[in-house]
Amino acid sequence: MIATTTNTIEGKRITEYKGIVFGEVVSGINFIKDFAAGLSNFFGGRSGSYENELINAREEAIAEMKNKASNLGANAVVGVKIDYETLGQGNMIMVIASGTAVFIE
Repeated sequence: MIATTTNTIEGKRITEYKGIVFGEVVSGINFIKDFAAGLSNFFGGRSGSYENELINAREEAIAEMKNKASNLGANAVVGVKIDYETLGQGNMIMVIASGTAVFIE
């Protein structure tokens, strides 16, 4: 399934709009990952544990969005947007993928 941030797909014609679809993932950061990220913050450098958590959450949110589009009979999602939020005391992240499910020829 094609998922794109643009509102059209080059060389394809949208023949039907199926509706807006979302994929939401809330992911917790455990104490060990939080501690390791704190060390990276103190000494400098990138936090691999946080980065991996964000990557996994984003991929899951996109997969969920595509699955919901497929359930509506769509074969593509256009206008995709990804949002990130921190919940609570910073130990939870929420990733939301949204877009318009469409059928293309």
